[in-house]
Amino acid sequence: MRILKAAALALAVSFAGIGHAQAQDTVKIGLILPFTGQFADGAKQIDDAIKLYIEENGDTVAGKKIEILRKDTGGIAPDVAKRLAQELVVRDKVDILAGFLLTPNALAVGPISEEAKKFMVVMNAATSIITTKSPYMARVSMTTPMVNEELGKWAFANGVTEVFTINSDYGPGNDAQAGFQRAFEAAGGKIVGADKVPVANPDFSAFVQRAKDANPQGIWVFIPGGAQPAAFAKALAERGLTPENTKVMGQGELTVEAALASMGDAALGIITGFHYDYNHQSEKNAAFVKAYNEMFGRNPDFFGVGGYDGMNLIYEALKKTDGNTDGEALIEAAKGMSWESPRGPIAIDPETRDVVETVYIREVQKDADGNLINVEIDKIENVKDPVKARM
Repeated sequence: MRILKAAALALAVSFAGIGHAQAQDTVKIGLILPFTGQFADGAKQIDDAIKLYIEENGDTVAGKKIEILRKDTGGIAPDVAKRLAQELVVRDKVDILAGFLLTPNALAVGPISEEAKKFMVVMNAATSIITTKSPYMARVSMTTPMVNEELGKWAFANGVTEVFTINSDYGPGNDAQAGFQRAFEAAGGKIVGADKVPVANPDFSAFVQRAKDANPQGIWVFIPGGAQPAAFAKALAERGLTPENTKVMGQGELTVEAALASMGDAALGIITGFHYDYNHQSEKNAAFVKAYNEMFGRNPDFFGVGGYDGMNLIYEALKKTDGNTDGEALIEAAKGMSWESPRGPIAIDPETRDVVETVYIREVQKDADGNLINVEIDKIENVKDPVKARM
């Protein structure tokens, strides 16, 4: 116990001295992501978008050179993320912490950001409570409640009155389900059944069968990417559940480009709510998609736009502080900032330090060449995280 207390005291002393470090010509950004393991492709997309942003905007801002120090958590590993953040702050003397694809890792690093008074930019992790863990933290991605509460309201307004929900049983999935149910029931809808699925579940047959037996007008689902969307679509098709007889809805990961490629025509008609898709129609996004393809040979995903916007927030905050990397100065510069992202207009709420953006309602359709794509059929502008709005 004495050893643990001594270590904690030493760490606190180390943190205390950080804020008094002399100004230097380099801004060090500690990028914490799962570069290996199950979530490696998402990490690569975030990192690639960071590289693209630097390529387009230069590696110097406010007279200081940007240096990225990349650290790999290997997956969902809050203890590893916390240790890496401590090392970055104490040993490597980073000025900013960034990345955070996964909620548990972001939650673990929040207290490090607070104690060390380091500006922290969350580029993907989407559970609502994350930004409450440090007053020096801002998020540029989304929250699962903001997307799913809007989808719940939209579903009832568009004639769906009874829904069966299926979600992966972990933080983001439960957060998303609670958001959808809250808004759907408040609008007048009824949840006729709810199932929770193990996160690594490979087979949705039993869950989809229970949903079919409940005979709902709609099924709402939240599952991770990878092979799961294809397995879910297969279970729907095998039980004769189609958009003609059942409205299938979910958060945007369900129908990202890679998922659609594996789902086939069973995906047609699926409705999702999300904040970004490479098919979004705007000049800014067209330029982003073109540049991303030229550098990396693929379309950007929601991970990529998070990395790109995260770097924009860092650059613009540094410009406002004239290169001052003090955590208090940077977070004050970030509060209320707004800009045109590839996804559309976004801003940082000055009260919550969370993102404000458009939620798009999309439907899977075929384009002129027969490719499955997400087509925006509706949008809700200036959406804030509803959980914090109720606090």
